[in-house]
Amino acid sequence: MEKKQRPPVYYSEYLQLDKILNAQMPESAKEGIKADDEMLFVIIHQTYELWFKQILHELDIIREIFRQPNVADNSPDIYNSVHRLKRICTILTVLVDQISIIETMTPLDFLDFRDLLRPASGFQSIQFKMIEAALGLNYENRFGQEYYLSQLNQTDIDRVKKAEDEESLLVLLNRWLERMPFSNDEACWSGNAGENGNHPFWDSYRKTYAEGLSPVEQQNLATFDKLFMNENEYPSDRRLSSKASRSAFFIMLYRDFPLLQLPFELLSMLLEIDELLSLWRHRHIHMVQRTIGKRVGTGGSTGAGYLKSAADNHAIFKEIAELTSFLLPRHEIPELPAKLKDALSYNR
Repeated sequence: MEKKQRPPVYYSEYLQLDKILNAQMPESAKEGIKADDEMLFVIIHQTYELWFKQILHELDIIREIFRQPNVADNSPDIYNSVHRLKRICTILTVLVDQISIIETMTPLDFLDFRDLLRPASGFQSIQFKMIEAALGLNYENRFGQEYYLSQLNQTDIDRVKKAEDEESLLVLLNRWLERMPFSNDEACWSGNAGENGNHPFWDSYRKTYAEGLSPVEQQNLATFDKLFMNENEYPSDRRLSSKASRSAFFIMLYRDFPLLQLPFELLSMLLEIDELLSLWRHRHIHMVQRTIGKRVGTGGSTGAGYLKSAADNHAIFKEIAELTSFLLPRHEIPELPAKLKDALSYNR
């Protein structure tokens, strides 16, 4: 079959450069006010929004993978998800570094045009709210709910609410972790119950963990029991289920086994995303303090105060991070049964 001839692709047309390079319309120019740094301000924020669009694209692909009824732990889908999460982390690193560029604008440079922007604000970034929702930040856990939708038009409110109605990556991750059998696979553990009728792995692990706690760490044991030993006492406010938390913890412990290496990388990338988002917010806080001091934001928020509270409250995957409280040194981690070792090493 003869290959269809396509018309030649021209660089500027392919990239729609006429639209992009003519999309900067500083308010100061409209008013005849000299404000040389407004062009930088516009381009920086347009660049942010382009990167936000790419992050949403990556998250859509990852969530589509995890919507499948079965995602094998060693499948190309898991590799693809980890690869795209790493890309998101790289993009977020660029977004953090990009603040250094806008920090070349001095407070007086910003005051040349700042009042012309009201009430426009980065708080109105629909794509960033959609990213947070896609990752798993739900409305109930948001700081400043009174501001959250107040500055948006109805079209954008509908877009945000639609994004929040979709299954987030955190919800899909919980479902995937619940399907992992290893930590509770009775066949691999020979079905022997522990001392208190619990699974033998968790009884053995608890004993070793308790022996290594210092007096000031004893409260950790009570938390360990709620998370891993008694499902009836499992905290109702956690987003990850008891079974999902057990699986995530098991992955952390036995990450060196081939079958768990990619799942561990996936969990690590999620924690990296939380860390980079927090770093971005804190860099933003320092930039705002340096540029406008204690002034309110152009959108009416408390400026740096709002940003700090959001940074402190918007960790999405903190329940995974908290599991590190219960890790043991490698030489103290319980030995796995031979059958389970084989399963985790592809020896089937």
